[in-house]
Amino acid sequence: MTMIEEAISGIAPLDRSAMEEATARQEMLTKPVGSLGRLEKLSVQLAGITGNPRPTVERKLVITMAGDHGVAAEGVSAFPVEVTPQMVHNFLSGGAAVNVLARQAGARVCVVDMGIACDMPTVEGLRRRKISYGTGNIALGPAMSREQAVRAIEAGIGVVEEEMAAGLDLVATGDMGIANTTPSSAVTAAVTGASAAEVTGRGTGISDESLSRKIEVIERALQVNRPDPNDGLDVLAKVGGFEIGGLAGVIIGAAANRIPVVVDGFISGAAMLIALVLAPEVKPYLIASHRSVEGGHTLAMRWAGLEPLLDLDMRLGEGTGAVLSMHIVEAACRILDEMATFASAGVSAT
Repeated sequence: MTMIEEAISGIAPLDRSAMEEATARQEMLTKPVGSLGRLEKLSVQLAGITGNPRPTVERKLVITMAGDHGVAAEGVSAFPVEVTPQMVHNFLSGGAAVNVLARQAGARVCVVDMGIACDMPTVEGLRRRKISYGTGNIALGPAMSREQAVRAIEAGIGVVEEEMAAGLDLVATGDMGIANTTPSSAVTAAVTGASAAEVTGRGTGISDESLSRKIEVIERALQVNRPDPNDGLDVLAKVGGFEIGGLAGVIIGAAANRIPVVVDGFISGAAMLIALVLAPEVKPYLIASHRSVEGGHTLAMRWAGLEPLLDLDMRLGEGTGAVLSMHIVEAACRILDEMATFASAGVSAT
């Protein structure tokens, strides 16, 4: 059994007993039943994921994976590829938006080199899982070999397992990679069946002319590579990215270890699609954090049957929306665990 197969085989159904206990407690808390809406449903989901009828999420982690993309040569991004390693340095020094929000949420930040197109210096905190120096240009051929796709997913599973040693209750997905909205659009189109125009947005803020070129590049990538929507590894290998594969592995690895996954924006959404095609069993372990302004993200979430917690017109990536949503996830747990019942508070329930 391969590492991926072993992880998938370890994904168990949600713990119904824990969910029933959580639901029963929600009905005894000092509030009208259902009055806290999705917070109540989220707390019950977390009980089922963890197997604990009163779950906690004190040990929080965002895994931000970085990789470069050969398709950047097609002029699909407003920024040069040099920005990828520069931003990784920013993550490691604690100066990026995800670092600020993670500090506020009390979350650790794990930065992983999945395929940056240069050799990164030895820096404390950087996980080295480089598959190659960037992917191939998907407009001309496959992003990577199938063997590399397997390695990328395995790397993500491995990072989760390593991070569990430090304690892990809640994991968020994040990304960095210039031009990575292009393969994310291609992955989303391949899996959902939507057109390139429907799934493609402005990414880093490109012009109308660049947007038209980007759509044409994605159409060409899909035509040249013809990814099989029923084979997650084929989609990843043909039109994906190393960080996208790594994040798919994070999702699978977390689910296999009964850890809830807060999915970030568009790139994480593409990774989620890969994970769901490979392992539909991961769906109950997913928490959609926010709705990106990238139209393809809404289509990905709709295909997955998930409703994001937030809609703040964000499109940064890094894991920022997922880390923001950690506050809501923790609030759901605290309500369930800390709120008084009618009996304990001496409040009449009728």
